Amino acid sequence: MYDSGVFPMNELDRRIAVIDDDLRVLESLVNLLRSFGYSAESYKSAEQFLESDTLSRTSCIVTDVEMRQMSGLDLLQFLKNRNCAVPVIIITGKPSARSEAFYLEKGAVGFFRKPVDGDALVELIGSVCI
Repeated sequence: MYDSGVFPMNELDRRIAVIDDDLRVLESLVNLLRSFGYSAESYKSAEQFLESDTLSRTSCIVTDVEMRQMSGLDLLQFLKNRNCAVPVIIITGKPSARSEAFYLEKGAVGFFRKPVDGDALVELIGSVCI
């Protein structure tokens, strides 16, 4: 089990929403996070996540940037406009001129290219969910 180096997190602190329209990536990330003791929940779209009414119980969001309707960047902006402090980590598998600095400037706490470095992702989540 992942040790954050501080105090054990309760279940609320460990609830991670994973949003990706690529079902293989979605399943892989959820399984990875669960193996480290997180309560990871999968969503095939940002809309599905927002309609689920679980935002208030989510401690971190990992979202793909390129999705069919609402993008990960749109979701990040939506949350920011509502003064929502839930940390958002952006992932992408598509080449883009946008860099990590772009997403961090927009308010993301991290950015990963696919395939995602699982150890680095878990480390970042551990640091933002304390």
